[in-house]
Amino acid sequence: MAAPTIHHRTPEFEATVREVRAGLGAVFQTRQDVIVLAASGTGAMEASVVNTLSAGDVVIVVNGGKFGERWTKICRGYGVDVEEVVVAWGEAVDPAVVEAILKRRPETRAVLVQASETSTTVLHPVPELAGLTRERDTLLIVDGITAVGVTDMPMDRMGIDVLVSGSQKAFMLPPGLAFVAFSEKAWKASERATLPKFYFDLARERASQQKNTTAYTPAINLMFGLRKALERMLAEGLDAVFARHDRLARATRAGSAGLGLPLLAGTSPSPAATGVYLPPDVPGGDLQKYLRYGLGVEMAGGQDRLKGKILRIAHLGHAGPFDVVTAMAALEFGLSRFGVEAPLGRGVAAAQAVLVEDLPARPSA
Repeated sequence: MAAPTIHHRTPEFEATVREVRAGLGAVFQTRQDVIVLAASGTGAMEASVVNTLSAGDVVIVVNGGKFGERWTKICRGYGVDVEEVVVAWGEAVDPAVVEAILKRRPETRAVLVQASETSTTVLHPVPELAGLTRERDTLLIVDGITAVGVTDMPMDRMGIDVLVSGSQKAFMLPPGLAFVAFSEKAWKASERATLPKFYFDLARERASQQKNTTAYTPAINLMFGLRKALERMLAEGLDAVFARHDRLARATRAGSAGLGLPLLAGTSPSPAATGVYLPPDVPGGDLQKYLRYGLGVEMAGGQDRLKGKILRIAHLGHAGPFDVVTAMAALEFGLSRFGVEAPLGRGVAAAQAVLVEDLPARPSA
């Protein structure tokens, strides 16, 4: 990304777009176009709504966290009729609840859900939801911002109609790029969608990107970085990428359990990040600041009702075993500083017991 910026209406940049399009298709596991936007992930969420729906359309939104709430806010902002399935934070949606609404409201145009709800570190049952929408005239619109490139999310094979992601998670880049892919069913729905759009007109953007260019000025240097990130991910192999994230997640959960910290998402945890409850007498915000400024280790806190009560430990993208070990060691130091009696090394050891499964082989003499 530090390379000199080139003009985007050149054969050189067209070559970058061509490689990026191929790589994104492989990671999304789709034959469809994966459209790149200069936007945050929320831009891709909004684009998926305005290109598939019309004012007054009925949709079901799974609201189990801050980003489920965002689906609702986007849809209602455009006059879409939202029926929310409110899920307790830390729990996954029950597909039977969604199915009951689909039977009661067969006119439902879409079901919108997070694959991995970043705010609660929950993994929602996308395959089961896809089974509900596949044979209906209902789209399944999935926020895969912390799922694509983390866990197996084969868009075509699973039957996802709209899948979105962003550059700053598994793709190992700064924020600024958003990705969105439509199934044939979604493209057909876009022909009847009447919500207003200009920059997020995906039909226009798709036509441009099929020519290996963009409708508007792209984030050129982020595209350079994306090309390299995709090259690294595909060289590692998707199965290996998914296995690495699963192993890091299991190690983080084991380390947290070793420290006596309950999981936020106990029954359906995401492989992208692990949320843990802090002891009641530990001020989460102060602990977070100590970790950041005292130890140089960044962990996310809770939002809204979870503010000050949890920490979220990321283990996605450019993450490896020593990142988990460092996180556990920092958490041990921090808890000790705030008066929690947890033997130093217990969390680290529990994490290492999982990580040792995949240590490199001993080199031959």
